[in-house]
Amino acid sequence: MEDWKKRFSICCSSSSSSSASKLLRFVVPFLMAFGVVLLLGSRSSTLLFFTRWKDGDDYSYYEKSNKTGFQLPILKNETVSSIAKIEASMAQTRAAIKNSCNGSKHIQDMAYVPKGPVYLNATAFHRSYMEMEKKFKIYIYEEGDPPIFHYGPCKQIYAIEGYFIQNLEVSNFRTRDPDEAHVYFLPLSVVMISQYVYVVDSHEWDAMKNIVHDYINVISTRHPYWNRSLGADHLMLACHDWGPELSFAVPQLYENSIRAFCNANTSERFNPSKDVSIPEIHLPDGTTKGMIGGPSPSKRDILVFFAGGLHGPIRPILLQHWENKDKDVQVHQYLPKGKSYYKMMRKSKFCICPSGYEVASPRMVEALYMGCVPVLIKDGYVTPFGDVLNWKLFSVEIAVKDIPNLKKILMGISDKQYIRMQSRGKQVRRHFEVHFPPKKFDVFHMILHSIWLRRLNIQVPLKLS
Repeated sequence: MEDWKKRFSICCSSSSSSSASKLLRFVVPFLMAFGVVLLLGSRSSTLLFFTRWKDGDDYSYYEKSNKTGFQLPILKNETVSSIAKIEASMAQTRAAIKNSCNGSKHIQDMAYVPKGPVYLNATAFHRSYMEMEKKFKIYIYEEGDPPIFHYGPCKQIYAIEGYFIQNLEVSNFRTRDPDEAHVYFLPLSVVMISQYVYVVDSHEWDAMKNIVHDYINVISTRHPYWNRSLGADHLMLACHDWGPELSFAVPQLYENSIRAFCNANTSERFNPSKDVSIPEIHLPDGTTKGMIGGPSPSKRDILVFFAGGLHGPIRPILLQHWENKDKDVQVHQYLPKGKSYYKMMRKSKFCICPSGYEVASPRMVEALYMGCVPVLIKDGYVTPFGDVLNWKLFSVEIAVKDIPNLKKILMGISDKQYIRMQSRGKQVRRHFEVHFPPKKFDVFHMILHSIWLRRLNIQVPLKLS
């Protein structure tokens, strides 16, 4: 516990006050020492694609053979036994999850048992989660120094990035033995790269991409794990909007690796079968103090609410049609004087969560925190934890073309249906809550579970030299 407190006292200090000397001290020597990334070849691992979990369905997976014709990586004899053990354990896990859907009994976790239609398949999710707690191990590469590596912000809009990095460093899921790991974490922070490396208004990506490029070079030359799977069992996590772009620095990183992003946009090459959508959570002071909870449906007299700047293509359309047009539709670019953003959310039945320049927005989680049903207006967005949660039961999705019909659509939801949606939103809220230290089924563990599912989809190939 003391180790955890120490790390978080560092993490939650203001990152913007750090001086440029840290960049010179930590990053420049690193870049001078390692200049060019290896050409690592192409992906050729066997994938196990899971069906979506729905109650009553069999939880099955289908093996899709590699047909690309690329040569599998050559492994040394001593590395094969550890891979074989891991893959055997993963096969047992897949079988256990499948059997749980066929009625087999398993030990009940009394802390919380997922139930109800809000889960696509509550039984499969619960068994998978329990298997994760028992088995899942992540190795964190030790290369790299703060502030670019092993560090991240724990306050403001990108807080989830630092929150995950710092919690993983001290969690029971971390292993110090790389040979027993299921996943290998690249502990870089895109937020910190953007602060220390990017030249404001330069619109230059090369220096930032070189950080990622050279780091992969370092870990792939020092360790065998990247090359044996061509990055398929490696993890990159970023909440900053630029995370996807920086991942393009190494083709195998965006083609093969598990990428966990807030900016989960399929139009920007986000691949839901291997990548993970994580929620963007705004923590003004590093905690959720004063953010969670809200009145019952009967005490919410505003139909729908939004306030926000004109970022991206969707919000101008929203404001054009609804700003100051209808007392039931409270849409503002700027809140009226004396109005509180959070109080307005708590007075509203529905809260609009549109894309800005990018698809990620903290409004979605804020709405769930405060008991307001989220209205998602986003093109190409993959919702967080969509492998597990049935978003249609606690949120409303509206296409951009239907913005003129916003009020009609929401008024078409009966009071009974709305009360049910709001109640289900409160039920799933636990999966988006931030705790210090983390608790079972909270956002930290749900992100891990999403990563765990992607790892279950990967079978690292065995081939002796």
